[in-house]
Amino acid sequence: MHQKLYPAAMQTVTGEKWGYINVKGLFVIDPQFNQARDFQKNGLAIVEVDGLYGVLDTTGSFIVKPQYDYISSFSEERASASNSKGTWVINEEGTLLTSTPYPYIGRYENGMAVFNKDTESGVRYGYLDRQGQEALRPIYLSADDFQEKKALVKVRENDFALINRNGSVLYSYLYPYVGARGDGLLAFQRDSGGKYGYINEKGRIVVEPQFDGAQRFYEQRAIINRIDDYLYYYGVIDRKGNMVIEPEFNDIVPMKENRFAVGKAKKPSEPYLGSTYAIVKADGEYLSDFRYESVQPYEKGFASAHDRENTFFLNKKGKIAQHMPILPGQGAMVLEGSLIRATIDYQLFYVNREGKLIWRPNKTIRLNHQYRVLQWKYKPNPDYLVYYPVVRGMEDTKAQQRVNETLREISQVKPIPPEEQLDYSFYGDFEIEFFQQEILVLQLNGSKYYFGAAHPMPTRTYTNIHLTDGTFFELKDLFKENSDYVKVLSELVGKDIQHDEQYDYIFPGSYKGVAPNQPFYVNERELFLYYPPYDIAPYAAGFVTFSIPFTEINDIINHQGAFWKSFHE
Repeated sequence: MHQKLYPAAMQTVTGEKWGYINVKGLFVIDPQFNQARDFQKNGLAIVEVDGLYGVLDTTGSFIVKPQYDYISSFSEERASASNSKGTWVINEEGTLLTSTPYPYIGRYENGMAVFNKDTESGVRYGYLDRQGQEALRPIYLSADDFQEKKALVKVRENDFALINRNGSVLYSYLYPYVGARGDGLLAFQRDSGGKYGYINEKGRIVVEPQFDGAQRFYEQRAIINRIDDYLYYYGVIDRKGNMVIEPEFNDIVPMKENRFAVGKAKKPSEPYLGSTYAIVKADGEYLSDFRYESVQPYEKGFASAHDRENTFFLNKKGKIAQHMPILPGQGAMVLEGSLIRATIDYQLFYVNREGKLIWRPNKTIRLNHQYRVLQWKYKPNPDYLVYYPVVRGMEDTKAQQRVNETLREISQVKPIPPEEQLDYSFYGDFEIEFFQQEILVLQLNGSKYYFGAAHPMPTRTYTNIHLTDGTFFELKDLFKENSDYVKVLSELVGKDIQHDEQYDYIFPGSYKGVAPNQPFYVNERELFLYYPPYDIAPYAAGFVTFSIPFTEINDIINHQGAFWKSFHE
């Protein structure tokens, strides 16, 4: 029997590190990983160290040393592991089972895993067996996981099929679209771009096409939607197509255990601002009014939810479970053995069933015997949350006050109306990037998301702070006067862009050189210059960063300057 362990993070001088605690909240595996996922029933967990993933057992020993770009969770004693060559199948001992990598390998279900590869006809899908061998050749345009020893595949355009594990066709569906199976039914379109209905596994039409959208059946119910004047309205039907919940809601969340959460738009004219939810039984009976801001599916008779003030569990009656913990803040809770994992305001806590705190993240990061950084929280509105740094230990208290006022400003701690419904959400936090002697480099992050937008807009600022006098160093402070550091750095970055393939995504002609006040930060050995999204590269590239070893610019560094001496004295 494996000891139950729980992932937990600590803020340290080298950034956030993850380890594992026991049911008493004590670290059994010390914080040392950049990421740490849950231990699975097989006693294994996926962890990440310096960008590479490995597999850990409950003693803290590596079954697979960090060497992959990604490792999936285990399913049926198998996982997929990816590196620069492609994706492989590994077993619980870390042994490679596939003799060749594939672009994609899915999760094992019923002893089979979907894979794809490039063929003469284009990308095609097939299935691997548990030994990592190609059980069904890649001949399909698309392929779903096996369930009950059957899988839906797309053979060609307007031709779907339900196959068995041998690849034999059980039933064919000659339609432009057929969706995933659920409760023996499949959503389909009779005409391309037309309405959606449902067929059974034999292909007989059970519900005539009449909906603008149709999701998979589960527990004898399916969520459908209609579109009216470009707005989506959701409802629920039974297996015969009867409307159980009318399609008039801004959102519907399947809650399992024969429950749904139906959401009304907070502002009908702006439905993208979100919903407030009520709990409804599968037969349409309301169990609560519209009061919940967010809900999670039921598990073991309880569902996590929150309003604008607290996070709590709902019982099967759709009411707040008063004998379970009620925690201030917004987030979600999950039953994890004898403990409850609570992610509240983006921070992870563990409490027991009585609500007693078992573990919480540290709010003080000690840099050395003198300096420390505190984490303070600012949440004036449910949609606005900032964790910002406060420096302590500076001998010059006035300089320390100036530093902390500047950090608050950069962290975007500012007046926000408490009760007003914002049209965006904002989240900010920070990490310690580098500390040595008298220099502190903080990474201050922000993410602003306008509701309904395609993606949030991130911000990132590195502050290179002199802890003696509170100076926020600028790039020019690192170099000798009249050194023309801008030209030198511009040429070095330009060479990287021209010769390093990792920068192929940079917009042609967008790089115009390094600015005199270019955003930057340092560590013991290197100077880093960075550009925000869209500046010289696509949004997906994130903050494009160039590293320049000090050895390459040593002759123009001001070795007698306050900046250099603050961490090389």
